[in-house]
Amino acid sequence: MISEIHIKNFKSHLDSQLELKNLNILTGVNGTGKSSFTQSLLLLRQSFKHNRLTAGIQLNEVLVDIGLGIDALCQYAKEDLISIKIVTSNEKQLEWEMKVPDSALDSTFLKFNKLVDDNKILENFSLFNKNFQYLSAERLAPQESYEKDDYAVETERQISREKGKGELIAHFLNYYGNENMKKISFPMLLHPKNKNENLLSQTDSWLREISPNVNVSIAENDRNFELRYNFDVKDDFPTNNFRAENVGFGITYSLPLIVAILSAEKGSIIIIENPEAHIHPSGQAKLAELMAIAAQCGIQLIVETHSDHIINGILVATKKFEETGRGVNNENVKIYLFERSESGHSTEVKNIEVLVGGRIQSPPKGFFDQIALDRKYLRGF
Repeated sequence: MISEIHIKNFKSHLDSQLELKNLNILTGVNGTGKSSFTQSLLLLRQSFKHNRLTAGIQLNEVLVDIGLGIDALCQYAKEDLISIKIVTSNEKQLEWEMKVPDSALDSTFLKFNKLVDDNKILENFSLFNKNFQYLSAERLAPQESYEKDDYAVETERQISREKGKGELIAHFLNYYGNENMKKISFPMLLHPKNKNENLLSQTDSWLREISPNVNVSIAENDRNFELRYNFDVKDDFPTNNFRAENVGFGITYSLPLIVAILSAEKGSIIIIENPEAHIHPSGQAKLAELMAIAAQCGIQLIVETHSDHIINGILVATKKFEETGRGVNNENVKIYLFERSESGHSTEVKNIEVLVGGRIQSPPKGFFDQIALDRKYLRGF
């Protein structure tokens, strides 16, 4: 896992240093550098996967497209260097430094000035191996069919190959979801109403927190997979299978998130953007609970969100952990508020400390205070 990351001169990050825990929440208004933070990690992974991390950073590939050197280099940088430094949980220090002279401003590949040249270290680090998942805000809407990729799913164990879209979710769940393949690694992640350790069974149970009584069904065709959903009806047979396009967006949007978490091993890294998309507030709270439990089990999550229901759900999970042992220790949670320095148009990051009892003391202006502001106005204050 990552215990610390230091980014200099990359996009809006003039100089950002963050301590990471098991559960890391990135929030703040649009355009303050949250996505750029995760992109720094995705650049490293995609360069490693294409055997280019020995020479430099590939700006445009399957996970993320940055553009050219001029797009990567912070406009207000005082030197033509971009650096990314990571400290791992076992205290390994990894640092990549890229020089971006005028001649490289129109380049799609940035050569290293300083690099990590020990591939064995990288291969054992979750950011670069199969213990990693990335699910972006651009997750696929319900589709008629879903891609099949034997190598990506069965060897690299990926739910998504291209820009975090989750396009391999049906293949992944079909392959690992049967009784003989993937079981849940952590008893704490088992849904309270279902002790079956099978991945597909547990996926159904957690998905029912989004949409009650739903069941997932997967059909394999020659070159793709189809997702179908049916619903249990009291004292009767389940409904017919409905095509994914005829069922609410929130079910399909949350499916890869749930599967990524339930299938993860200890020490895995999962990056999730906007887990709240298309989901009712009660479902968002349950997703927050699932993420919190996973973090306590030793899975590292980096979550970008604009939802107070996700934030509140995590705060509730810290208090529940104190009272019942189910949830997440507040010491394993980091919440960061990203803001913009108007003087230099660069990212400023504030640490929002989570206290005992799921409390946040003196939250800064702009930290999920819109409901309070609206209520104040409606009451005539």
